[in-house]
Amino acid sequence: MIETWINIILNILIVLLLLSGTFFILSGSIGVIRFPDVYTRLHAATKASTLGIAGVLIGAFLFLYVTHSIISGKLLLAIVFTLLTAPVSGHMISRAAHKNGVKPVTNHRSDAYEDAIQLYKKNNFE
Repeated sequence: MIETWINIILNILIVLLLLSGTFFILSGSIGVIRFPDVYTRLHAATKASTLGIAGVLIGAFLFLYVTHSIISGKLLLAIVFTLLTAPVSGHMISRAAHKNGVKPVTNHRSDAYEDAIQLYKKNNFE
């Protein structure tokens, strides 16, 4: 009796993880198409896809564990590497875009990174 309730709860959790992961992947894809500049597009591509892929992979891991009693090390490694590499790559791409002079669409924001670069140049070259 208790095992059936646990299986029902785990199946509901698996479905919720798969649906939320799919939602984040879909919203990230729409964000890449709809957002105006490279920085907001990178934000949508890296943050939403990281959450989406992690949700889908965790759901797949739980599904394999519940149905076949298999612990998949490959899925765990894929989750870890996705959570580690996607935000770092998005940061590096946005930093490269900033160094190449790509400006955000909104001009009323201050650029703290540019201010830090100017302060560094001022202190080191004087």
